[in-house]
Amino acid sequence: MNGHWLRERGMGASILVSAISTAFGVVLISATGYIGALLKADPYVGESATLAFVLGFITFVLVGLAVYVAAIVTANTFSTVVAGRTRQIALLRLIGASARSQRAQVARQGLVVGSIGALVGLIVGVAGSFAGIALAARLLGIGDVSYDVARPALLVPALIVALTTWAAAWVGSRRVLTVTPLQALGSSTEASREQVVRRTARNATAIVLVGVGALLLAGGIVLGLVSPLGVVVAFAGGVLSFTGIALGAALFMPPLLRLTGRLFGRSAVARLASENALRYPERSSRMAIGVVIGVTLVTMFAVALESAKRAMTAAAGGTLPPELSAPLDAFAGVMMALVGVSAVIAAVGLVNLLTLGVVQRQRELGLLRALGLSTGQVRRVVLLEAAHVTITAVVTGVVLGIAYGWAGAQSLLGAVAANPNQEKAGLVWPAIPVPVVVLIVVATAVLTLVAAVVPTRLATRVSPIEALAAA
Repeated sequence: MNGHWLRERGMGASILVSAISTAFGVVLISATGYIGALLKADPYVGESATLAFVLGFITFVLVGLAVYVAAIVTANTFSTVVAGRTRQIALLRLIGASARSQRAQVARQGLVVGSIGALVGLIVGVAGSFAGIALAARLLGIGDVSYDVARPALLVPALIVALTTWAAAWVGSRRVLTVTPLQALGSSTEASREQVVRRTARNATAIVLVGVGALLLAGGIVLGLVSPLGVVVAFAGGVLSFTGIALGAALFMPPLLRLTGRLFGRSAVARLASENALRYPERSSRMAIGVVIGVTLVTMFAVALESAKRAMTAAAGGTLPPELSAPLDAFAGVMMALVGVSAVIAAVGLVNLLTLGVVQRQRELGLLRALGLSTGQVRRVVLLEAAHVTITAVVTGVVLGIAYGWAGAQSLLGAVAANPNQEKAGLVWPAIPVPVVVLIVVATAVLTLVAAVVPTRLATRVSPIEALAAA
């Protein structure tokens, strides 16, 4: 297996995603380990098992989220890459290669990509940890606490990311099994709406995951009124339900895309953009789910932190003590910055998928040019498609983020009292930080439009004859 495929579009972004995930895991493990060493040096809290558990749990959740997002982004990237290789795979099938050998090759490529990214991320993460801990010790004036950054535990995120990327590439390459030698005569195409609907096993699995996840979320909220352990049940419900949404995106997103399409009017360009987004739901859904992931994550933590503050205020009798409010605000800022890493991973995936999607559609765009559309009109079609998907995904992500964020805060703090003399928080309505949500919407819209402009300009530079000749 030679390395020319590493220069293929999409592979660089996959390496970047793996590197970011690994570096984030390494830095987070080092940071929590250093904080743990500081706490152990404190004679008052050094033996606190609760603090150790909280630090470990936060590390587990944040690293898990980053790896989870990276896995979805990688699977979507390899799905798009395989769709673009349809004719090449069909030609190999025509000369005797089996579908399973082709899929195994794609999976091996995922392992190589994940390993390269993990190695780069490990080096960057360790270097960043050394620098960060040295800077923290100097700024805080702490010189008597020793902590060894280089430790075997830092290999864990690198190993997890490499294996997850390999598994994600295997999942994303499932389309290889459906490619027939006859497709060597045509061009690469995405699955149609009818083909997606006929995938009964996958669609049924997605629906079951969403249903079971929703029940667990509800159960976690109810349990949270009695015990903070309700958050564990709610967390499992959130993971299962969102996995179902991601798995069945091609089934769930088209009805929402159809509703959004009505906002664009009835002009020829607007109708064409709307129909393109619906004609191949897998392509649209892969782009949409990347936006949904990023928006859901940031909105979820913003709403969770705001709702937690409201719940604690209710438990405190209506007024939160200043000595508690200030640490909560500081913690909220730190958590939002950490969650932002997962959002960056999702953003890299979005830009990558937009670029791959437009470049792979040169033949389709060339046909539009041949039918009489100007370069400007073709650009508007692609930009409207991106806007179409973005609006749908942002609204979906905000709604999911509010639901997940409130469920997390409620299941954790519903049974908590500010002090032994006061009542429990009970059921509290979700608190929505409007400025944060507006910032998320604007940032996502700008990112998507900017990401769509560059590949669109590249694609429309090709003449209609050259584009139609491309396979």
